[in-house]
Amino acid sequence: MLSTLNNNNDAEEKSMSHDYPRIASELLQSLGGVGNIEQAAHCVTRLRLSLKDASQVDSATLNQVDLVKGSFFTGGLFQVVIGPGEVEKVYAALRELTGLAAATIADVKRQGAQKGNGMQRLVRVLSDVFMPILPALVIAGLLMGVNNLLGAKGMFIADQTLLDAYPNLDGVWSLINLMANTSFVFLPALVGWSAAKRFGGSEILGIVLGLMLVHPDLLNAWNYGKAVAGLDGQSLPYFDIFGWFRIEKVGYQGQILPILLAAFVMSVIERWLRARVPNAIQLLVVPITTIVVTGVLALAIIGPVTRHLGILITEGMVALFDLAPVIGGAIFGLLYAPLVVTGMHHMFLAVDLQLISTQGGTFIWPMIVMSNLAQGSAALAVFYMTRNARDKSMASTSAISAYFGITEPAMFGVNLRYKFPFYCALVGSALGCIFLSLNKIKASAIGVGGLPGFISIVPDYIPMFVVGMVIAMTVPFALTCGLSMKIVRPGYRVA
Repeated sequence: MLSTLNNNNDAEEKSMSHDYPRIASELLQSLGGVGNIEQAAHCVTRLRLSLKDASQVDSATLNQVDLVKGSFFTGGLFQVVIGPGEVEKVYAALRELTGLAAATIADVKRQGAQKGNGMQRLVRVLSDVFMPILPALVIAGLLMGVNNLLGAKGMFIADQTLLDAYPNLDGVWSLINLMANTSFVFLPALVGWSAAKRFGGSEILGIVLGLMLVHPDLLNAWNYGKAVAGLDGQSLPYFDIFGWFRIEKVGYQGQILPILLAAFVMSVIERWLRARVPNAIQLLVVPITTIVVTGVLALAIIGPVTRHLGILITEGMVALFDLAPVIGGAIFGLLYAPLVVTGMHHMFLAVDLQLISTQGGTFIWPMIVMSNLAQGSAALAVFYMTRNARDKSMASTSAISAYFGITEPAMFGVNLRYKFPFYCALVGSALGCIFLSLNKIKASAIGVGGLPGFISIVPDYIPMFVVGMVIAMTVPFALTCGLSMKIVRPGYRVA
């Protein structure tokens, strides 16, 4: 459990500066040597490695290397958890030691793709598409949250918004609103760029295709429901093609599935043409043919089909949480952290964006915050209970990281090592998610999945969201402290 070390060793380890070449050398030896590494890349917290033979890894030795907080094999890749900032330096030292060429996460994932099953490959695709655009979505979500607070009636002043009380803030509000909405208004263009890159197509054509789906000549997607119902004198406009058939003249603002599938089709068409059109006329023939064919397919078939598919998916999830909020919240709270371990949590970003587009807000993202906070509090409890200097250092920094939305160091470096803190975090996460689900808490956008998360919550729900945060933070802390005293040394604080 929470083991102790000799005080002299603790003091020596605490004062030791990080020797990145030495750490890289020890990592390499534990991984089976340079000949066992095919490719290497890194994300915010982890080294991602494609290995020739995973059985050559000495996990016990690897997990004792300085800065290593845990390791695991999933989706055909071996991943070593190091933590934000430090992972870049270890990666640089590893590349210098081995002579490996620089690689992106997508490169490494493609190398290990043949080792995963169908679901893992689908999750990898979603991860590859959405991770590059995530910073734009988070920044937009935070700005949108600030705007929501400025325009929330009664939030700071009784029966008034800050804009009502201070009219001079209107210009600031409009400017922030412009910045916040940009990523969501042109979301199909961002996804088109990232998806085309992932599927091997032209990135600039992916952007053009995305912009086409939100062109101002098309009916704005937000007004689609009114037009179908004939409200406010609106009706669906159409492209009349030679009098033979009609195509809905409707945009896809804020929607994910239409551009995701359209970018895939576009990339297939473009690659097929490039393999067959002579080089001399490729620049003239390939781009225009690709865009025209894909554009017609996107507006006539792909868009309408995926729009209704997205509506069915979101309505199904909403119905589940409406009919059984306790069950839905408990399942999500218990399973989200294990999904992070496997890397399958990336699929929820697409669900969040679809819910925001069709429902005006997402109830998934607030529950993700509960899971992150719970893992942070369990790690904080380990920091409070242990007197092991190395454990204290790792637990404190990991807890802070989790409180700001990055949970891998807390989970792999602390909670999963001792197991019961991880289970305590799952209990706290489940209780927090149940509370949010019962109170139908929604976020208007995606933000930072931690303590600043309240900024992105719909203002009317913020007080109850804060209560959920308290539940998700206090329960794991109390349970972990209690079990530490009972399991490690009954009646005593961990020494």
